[in-house]
Amino acid sequence: MRPAPYDLLVFDWDGTLMDSLATIVACSRAVMRELELGDLLEPDIRRTIGLGLRESMELLVPGCDDALYARILQSYRKHWLASYRDEPVLFEGVAGMLRELAGDGYLLAVATGKGRRGLDHDLAQTCLTGVFHATRTVDEAFSKPHPKMLLDILDELGVKPGRAVMIGDTVYDLEMARSAGTAAVGVCSGSHCREDLERLQPVACLETVVQLREWLGSPTASASPPATSPAP
Repeated sequence: MRPAPYDLLVFDWDGTLMDSLATIVACSRAVMRELELGDLLEPDIRRTIGLGLRESMELLVPGCDDALYARILQSYRKHWLASYRDEPVLFEGVAGMLRELAGDGYLLAVATGKGRRGLDHDLAQTCLTGVFHATRTVDEAFSKPHPKMLLDILDELGVKPGRAVMIGDTVYDLEMARSAGTAAVGVCSGSHCREDLERLQPVACLETVVQLREWLGSPTASASPPATSPAP
């Protein structure tokens, strides 16, 4: 059997493992309506998914200061808990794929723009809490594309950047990987289109994340990541 090209697989959550983008859009629009901040278009919201909520709102609501963000955060939490938290489901085949990868001997991790409380809830709901060896959220590190959460995972698990790959559906995931010095795999099931992902030169761009295990067994999986750029 060909040696595994990586020791550590780090996954984004929303739009990569969990089919949650429609609920995030709906919740964001509910917040905008309640606070009378305008009716945002779905494509505009989707482009910001993957960032932390604060960073998303700074893009969607120009001039968003601390006071306004506090109101947005309170409203978002209210709507999410009341109407949307339990709607998202894993993409088909994800749970089985993750358990197979763990059985293959890979270390698995999550790096997400979600908050800690939200991720822990999703992990419990999907019975995946024990599958991952490390997780980082926007509550513990700078928002993507800053490499901090990915670097923290590498440090915690004792893995060198060249032996890790970041898997995500946004350019923020791929930019984070580049800054951290890891390889990156783009997934076309989420917020950003293939064309945008390929501009960041991932080692692969998959239609769905469940194609990952097959790709890892192919010769192209040993491709080197692009040259790193300075961390923001």
